[in-house]
Amino acid sequence: MEATEDSGEVMVSTRELTGRTATVFYCLCIAASVFHVLTNTVWLMPEIQRNALHYAFFVPLAFMIYPFNAKSLDKKPYVDWFLATLSVVCGLYLVFFEDALHARNEQMVPLDMVFAGITLLLMLEIARRAAGKIIPLLAVFFLSYALYWGQFLSGNWNFPGVTITRVLYRMYFAPDGIFGSIATISASYVFLFVLFGSFLVKSGAGDFIIKLAISIVGRSVGGPAKMAVFSSGLMGSVSGSAVANTVSTGSITIPMMKRTGFSPKFAAAVEAAASTGGQIMPPIMGAGAFVMAQWTQISYLHIVAISFIPAILYFIGVIFFVHSRARSEGLQPTAEEDIPRFFDVLKEGWPFFIPIGVLITLMSIGYTPTYAACWAIGAIVGASWLTKNHRMGLMDIVDALALGGKNMVATAIILLCSGVVIGIVLLVSLGVKFSMLISTVAGSSLLVTIGLVGVASLILGMGLPVTASYIILATLSAPFLVNLIKLRYVMAVNPGFIESMGMSLDMITDPTAAGALFAIINTQVPPEHATVFLLAAHLLIFWYSQSANVTPPVCLAAYTAAGIAKSDPFQTGIHAFKLASGLFIIPIMFVYEPAILFLGPLWQTILTIAVILLALFCTAVSLEGVYIRRLHPLLRILFGCNAVLLYALPELQCWIGAGIFAILTVILKYTSAFDLEKEAEEAALTEAA
Repeated sequence: MEATEDSGEVMVSTRELTGRTATVFYCLCIAASVFHVLTNTVWLMPEIQRNALHYAFFVPLAFMIYPFNAKSLDKKPYVDWFLATLSVVCGLYLVFFEDALHARNEQMVPLDMVFAGITLLLMLEIARRAAGKIIPLLAVFFLSYALYWGQFLSGNWNFPGVTITRVLYRMYFAPDGIFGSIATISASYVFLFVLFGSFLVKSGAGDFIIKLAISIVGRSVGGPAKMAVFSSGLMGSVSGSAVANTVSTGSITIPMMKRTGFSPKFAAAVEAAASTGGQIMPPIMGAGAFVMAQWTQISYLHIVAISFIPAILYFIGVIFFVHSRARSEGLQPTAEEDIPRFFDVLKEGWPFFIPIGVLITLMSIGYTPTYAACWAIGAIVGASWLTKNHRMGLMDIVDALALGGKNMVATAIILLCSGVVIGIVLLVSLGVKFSMLISTVAGSSLLVTIGLVGVASLILGMGLPVTASYIILATLSAPFLVNLIKLRYVMAVNPGFIESMGMSLDMITDPTAAGALFAIINTQVPPEHATVFLLAAHLLIFWYSQSANVTPPVCLAAYTAAGIAKSDPFQTGIHAFKLASGLFIIPIMFVYEPAILFLGPLWQTILTIAVILLALFCTAVSLEGVYIRRLHPLLRILFGCNAVLLYALPELQCWIGAGIFAILTVILKYTSAFDLEKEAEEAALTEAA
C-alpha cells in the first residue's frame, strides 16, 4: 500500500498491481489512450455515447487501483473486479439502448432505471476511493435535498422535490449529468492534454527543463531555489497536479536548495509554492482552463493568452521571496562546476520547443485545442528524433500511451462525479440560492464577496481536488460575482445611474429585485468589458481553488515537499503560504484592475503590471525583512503599508507608492538610519565599555 495523490490534492490508498493484473491494467490504459485519440480525431460518435465509454474505461481502471479501504489492500480484490466489470456494462448499456429511449419519447423502462441507479452508485463509490469522501458526500447531500428534505425548508431554500425517475434520467441520459458537459471536457480536452504531458515526460523534456533552469539562474544568489521556481512552473503546467509536480521536481530541487544553505522548511516551501503555481501556468493549467472555456464560451486560446502575464507575476513574486531570503542568509550561487552551459543545454534540448510551437500555432490559426493537442503529441515523437539521447521508439510511445491513461484515472473520476453535483445544482437552482446567501452577508460589497469566495474555496479545498473545488464554487458563486463586477463598473462610469432608474443597492438582497437590477446593469456594460469581467470572476475562483495546496492546516503540496525535505510539515505550510501570497493578491487585481487582463490600452496594462510587480516586491521585503540590508521593524511595516497602498490606488496614482519606495530605498542605501547592524555594534561597544 502507498498513500498517494494521483488527482493532485487528496491523499488516498492505492493498490500496487503485479503480474497479470498489472499487465491487464497496462493494456487497458493503452486502449483508453488510443480510443480517446481516435474519437477526438477521425472516429466521430455522439458525445453522450463517447462519454459513456469514457466512463467504461476509467471507472474500471479506478476500481483496479483504488481499494475499498487501506485494510483491504492485502485481500483478493474479487469484489473490485466484479464492480469494474459491472461499470463496463453500465457504460455499454447507454451506448446500445439510448436510441430505444428516444424512440419511447424519453420514457424510462425499469431496466433503464436499474442501470442508471447502478451507474450512479458506482460513481459515488469510486469517487470516494479515488478523491476522498467530500465529493460523494456533497453529491448525496444535494441528491437528498432534491428528493426529500428540501420541501421542509422555508424561504429561498424551499424545493418541492422531484421523483427518483427524473433524477435518474437527469444523471444517466441528460446532457447535465454524469455523461454531460463535464464528462465531455474530461473525454476531450483534458485527456488529450494529460496525454500530451505524458509524452513530454517520456521524451525526456523534464530533464531538459531542469538543466535549462540551472543554466539560466544557477549563477545568481539563491540559484537552486530560483531554479526550482523556474522548473516547477514549467513542469507543473503539463503535470496536472501540484503534488505530483512537487514529487517529480522536488526530489531534485529540494536537496540542491538544502546543500546551498536554505533551511529544509524553506526549501520545501519554495517547491510547494512553485509547483502550485504550475497549475495556473499556461498552456495547460490543469483541467481548469478547459472547464472555464466550456462554461464561459470564451475560447481556450484566449483564456491561455490572458492568463500568461498573471502567472508570470506569481512566479516573479515567489522569486522575490527567494532572493530576499538568500540575501538575508548570505547564501552563495551554485558551484560553477555544477552549472551546465546554457548553449550546450539548448543545443541538446531545443527540439522540445517544437511541440509547444505546434500546439500554440495550430490554436492561433483557428484549430480546436483537441486537434492541436493530437498534432502536438505527434510532434513530440518527431522532435525526439532530433535529440541525441531521447529518441522515442515504439515501446516508448506505447509506454507514453499507458502513462497517459494511468495519469488520467483520478482526474476522470473527479470530473465525472462533479457532473453529478453540477447536475443536481442546476436541477434545483442552488446557484441562485447560494448567490442570495452571499448577497445577504456581503450586500453590494465586492471585496467582502471576494473574501467569502476565498474562505469557501479554502474550506472546499480541504477535502476536494482543486478542479472539483473550482467547478462547484464557480457554479455556486460565479454568476453573482460577475454581476457585482459589472455593477462596480457601471457605478464608476455613471455614479448616478442606479438612482436615476429608481433603484437602490438594497435591492441586491431581494432575489426578484436583484434580478431586475442586474438585468438593467447588463445593458450598460459593453460586450468586450462583459467578456473580461466574466473571465476575471472565473480566474479569481480558479486561482483561489489552488490555495488549499499551500494553506494550513491542509496543504498537501507543502506536506509532500516537507516529506522530501524532512522538515516540519506545519512550519513548511506556513512558509509556503507566505511565499504563495501572490496567489491571493493577484486575483483581486483581476477584478479591481482589469487592465492586467488586457482590458484597455496597452500602456495601461504595462503600467498595471509594473505597479503589481513593485507591490509584490514590497510584500516580499516586508515579510522577509531584507532589502539592501536587514530591515528595522518600522521599515518592514512601512514597506508593508506601501504594498497595500500600491494594490489599492488606481494605476494613475501609483506614483505615490513609487515615490515612497524610492524614499525608503534612498534611506537604506545612503544613510545609516534604522541600521540594525550598526545599532547592534554600538550596543556591543556600550556594553563592553
